[in-house]
Amino acid sequence: AAFISIQAFPALLDLPQDLEVSTVSCGSRHTAVITRGGELYTWGWGKYGQLGHGNNVSSDQARRVEHLVAQGLRAEEVVCGPWTTYIRVLE
Repeated sequence: AAFISIQAFPALLDLPQDLEVSTVSCGSRHTAVITRGGELYTWGWGKYGQLGHGNNVSSDQARRVEHLVAQGLRAEEVVCGPWTTYIRVLE
């Protein structure tokens, strides 16, 4: 299994330069951000599917949640729990 760095302190993260983050939420081992364009990006521990990528894969790199894009949904609000991620979306 790939090593995933789970850190209990702030760390710099590289996102694509054209993204502006409007909202951030942190769970116990994962993080989610919403961009000003309404896209959701997640990273961290994904054992329970809390990253929203349709699998249980963990990732050190922020990845866009493609399911929302495919459904034409715009993320408006995100709240991360210990092993969950809740989002409010607009069509």
